[in-house]
Amino acid sequence: MALFLASPAQAWQAGIEGPLCTLTHAEPDTAIRLTYDPAGPLYSISVTTSDPWPQSAIFGIAFLGGLELTITTNRHVLSDGDRTLTVTDQGFGNVLDGLAQNQRASIYSGATSLSVSLADAAPEVAAFRACTTAPSA
Repeated sequence: MALFLASPAQAWQAGIEGPLCTLTHAEPDTAIRLTYDPAGPLYSISVTTSDPWPQSAIFGIAFLGGLELTITTNRHVLSDGDRTLTVTDQGFGNVLDGLAQNQRASIYSGATSLSVSLADAAPEVAAFRACTTAPSA
């Protein structure tokens, strides 16, 4: 994911990598990657930043500017020198709804927070959802 951090801001983008459905977004110093693995089935969201995330008991995303909601969990893990924070779960309906129906997301853990644009995320979230419901080959 370090390649995202070095690139200029890009739009939300749904895709397929082998059996995985993906949804990615990058802004300066931040890269977000959601995946769906039908073998689980399992969803993941990883947020990579240029600076390490702090050790914290809670990770959260507050979706703002539309259908506002806040999601928190204590089931996150850090990797990549603590620069990548990842959460996995069997369902991501609230996360996908938040991405598609809001203007911004405030992502936080401990004293670290960042604001991410959700402009134009809705059509890519729809493509990601369609991928997750497509029959496996």
